[in-house]
Amino acid sequence: MIAHPPCTYLTNSGVSWLHKDIKRWPMLFDGAEFFKKLLNAPIPKIAIENPIMHKYAKAIIGVEKTQIIQPWQFGHPESKATCFWLKGLDPLKETNNVKEQFLKRDKKQAQRLHYLPPSPDRWKIRSTTFKGIAEAMAQQWGGIK
Repeated sequence: MIAHPPCTYLTNSGVSWLHKDIKRWPMLFDGAEFFKKLLNAPIPKIAIENPIMHKYAKAIIGVEKTQIIQPWQFGHPESKATCFWLKGLDPLKETNNVKEQFLKRDKKQAQRLHYLPPSPDRWKIRSTTFKGIAEAMAQQWGGIK
């Protein structure tokens, strides 16, 4: 199973909203419990993808991430830290390191997703899996050549 559960209430980048809106706390608890169910599923091979989590989500889930990757390790000269919690799978190996190209880019290009302006589709654009990462997952975890 490769799972991409919702990260809205789990991610470190959104932790400040928990303190601004108390109604978000139950959604954090629900999201973390769902994440734990995925992680503890009776399946031999599991990869769960999510951004870097805040301390409250980590405390509920109780298991530290296995790996952090960046898009520039898979052919995309951008940054967006992506974490994996793995069970029965090896960490993803980089396939096309373009870090030098990434480092030459303007900050707003290199961190394009971070600087997206508000829009109805912003969440969807920010949560899209980079093609190079998806291909590496398929090849390394799914046996697809």
